[in-house]
Order: sequence, then structure tokens, then C-alpha cells
Amino acid sequence: MTFAPTRTAGLERLSDFVPHAGTAYTRTRNFDDGAAAEKMRQNVSQLSPWLRAGLLGETEVIKAILEHHGPTDAESFISEVFWRIYFKGDLEQRPSIWTSYCKGRDAAFAVLDADAALAEPYTKATEGRTGISAFDHWSRELTQTGYLHNHARMWFASIWIFTLKLDWQLGADFFLRHLIDGDAASNTLSWRWVAGLHTKGKTYLARADNIARFTDRHPDGPLAAEGLAEHAEPLEEPIEHARSMPDLPSQCSVDAPYALLLHDEGASHGPLELPHKPSLIIAAARPKARSPRDIGTQARDFASQAVLNGGKAAGEAFGCEVVQWGPKETLASLLENAGIECLATPYLPTGWTRSALWADLSILQQHGELAQLVAQLDRAAWPHAKAGFFRIKKAIPGILGELGFAGG
Repeated sequence: MTFAPTRTAGLERLSDFVPHAGTAYTRTRNFDDGAAAEKMRQNVSQLSPWLRAGLLGETEVIKAILEHHGPTDAESFISEVFWRIYFKGDLEQRPSIWTSYCKGRDAAFAVLDADAALAEPYTKATEGRTGISAFDHWSRELTQTGYLHNHARMWFASIWIFTLKLDWQLGADFFLRHLIDGDAASNTLSWRWVAGLHTKGKTYLARADNIARFTDRHPDGPLAAEGLAEHAEPLEEPIEHARSMPDLPSQCSVDAPYALLLHDEGASHGPLELPHKPSLIIAAARPKARSPRDIGTQARDFASQAVLNGGKAAGEAFGCEVVQWGPKETLASLLENAGIECLATPYLPTGWTRSALWADLSILQQHGELAQLVAQLDRAAWPHAKAGFFRIKKAIPGILGELGFAGG
């Protein structure tokens, strides 16, 4: 499937998928039918690139699904959307996980750089030359297309950690550098979940028979997975990540003229509840901040073009100027040139985009000139994003009802 980095393309994909989001999705969603089988991949939504970039919002996706399916028939798909919300909320409450991951990733790369013998297994894994057919297929598919089926991601991570014995942080980095929908929260916490770090002691073990079963309809399937580990001892870490619900910004109420900042986490004004018409659009793409290593072409280009296209669309919608905020420019200079003091932006969650932009944004926040726009769905759901997914899953009907969703 082709992922065009525009809100229009995301809405079209949503419309195409809606009829398939009920019981058919529940029955078939775990099957990896392969990148070449575009029509067969109707069994999954593939909406994640647009959701990750903020070209679509979870709220409008759930609303569209519930307008076509009842809450019971759509339960599996809605739960998948809430997994994204859960991971985002969990990382917001434990931001030290992201900091720890970045430090661990950099240290692991330093080890590889210093020892060619240790680097060789990593290179074989990332180039699809391990000799494990299924794993090698997914490694090549990831770098060539920028996408993997979710079930394949779990199998891949399990084989990386427990069979190949590679550092999980290097695997998470490999995904982030190539996945078009690479997300700081979902990616980091999913790898931790497979490794037994997210839910302490609970690991995910890839099995050859399970892979063969769920790749049976793959054009090259069923995919073989030779010599996989038969046991998955959970990884351990020396640090305990304390949990604390952050003080989310209050509802946005900007009276003065303001600039709207669009970025990698929020590339479109479409899903936003703006206080009033902005006077300036600022587009700031930072895909290279994902990793100190090279970013895959598909992931880099989708992120950059999503922000550029989102900025252009916002400028046309509001009839105002659009400017680019590059890594070598200061936000203050852009605002000063436009004669604007206040800025509104989609909420910046924990991750590389926040790390790349926050030095400039924090100055505005200190002066009360920054408004971060938090989706009502996130406000309602994030307090439940702890003690595992089951807690938030139990709360889904109440959250949807509270927000006035049809069928909620």
C-alpha cells in the first residue's frame, strides 16, 4: 500500500477501511498477508502512519467506526486504537523510560562501533542475512517499504531479543529509523513488553508454528522460522521508572493573535480544536531527531512531507502565511518577524519531537505564551493508562460515553 503524507489520503483510507472494521477485522487481523497483497491487507487498517503524524486523530477514527458498526462488533478495532492511547499515556507518566532508552541505545551503538565482531550479528539482522527466513523477509520488507504488520513486529522483536540475543534498544532504534508510523511510545513500550520489561516478567516468545499459521496466506508463505529460541527469560533493568501523572495544559483559550505550530506529532490542523483562526502557520519537521543514525527514506520523507503538506493546507484554510522552522533557526526570530508573541501547537508528548523542539518552546511556556492542545480523548483516557492495558480496556465504554460517542 502507498502511504501518501496528506490528511486527504488518510481520510480516504479510513473511508475504505470502515466497512472492514467489525467482525471481519476481529477474525483476520492477526494474519500477515504480505506487502505485495494490497487488497488482502484490508484485514488491517494501516491507518497508523496518518495517526502517528497527527494527520488523523483517534477521536475521528473511532467516531467513523462507531457510525458504521456497533460497539460490540467494533470492540477489537477500538481496543487497538486504545492501545496507542494507552502507550502514549503510560510514557507520559513515566518519561524516564524514554530517557533511559536513548542512553541505552547510544551506549549499545558505542559498543558496536568499538568491536567489529559484536557489530557483525547486528549488521546481518538489519540487512536480513541471519538465515532465519521469516525474520530476514521482515527485515528487508521494513527497510524497503517502511511498514510491517503488527504481528510481524512482535515476532521480529522476539527473535531479535531471545534468538539472536541482540540489544532490544538497538532493535527499537532499527524500527524507529524505518517505520513510517514509528512512534516513541508505542514502539519503545512494545519492545519492552516483548522483552518482559513493560509487564515485569511477562515476555512474548515467537514460535515457528504460530508464524506459519498466520503467514499462510502470504504470497511467500507460510514463512519458515528455523532454530528459534524455545524459552524467553525476561530481561531486567537496574532502574525503577517512577510513575506520575503530568499536569496537562488547561483548555486552550488564546485571545491574542497566535501562530499555529505543526510538527511530527501533529502535522494537521484538521483534528484540532483551535481557539480561533491563527495568524501564522509554522511547520517544523524533525524526523532526523529519531536517532543518531541514518533515518530510512520512507520514514524521513513521510514525516517531512506530512508537516509541509499540513502547513500548506492550514495556510490555505486560514488564509495566512506559512513559514518553515528549520533546525538552524530560532522560533523567537520567526515570531518576532511576524509580530506575534503567542503560539498554539498540538500537544508534544514524550519523545524525539519534544526533545528537539522544547528548548525554544519552554521559553514561551515560561512567559505564558504557549498553548498546547490536548485531545479530549487523551485527557479522559491517560489517567487510566497504568497497571497494564486491562485497566484502560475496562474503562473504554465509560470514556466513550463521557465523550458522547454514538454507541459508547
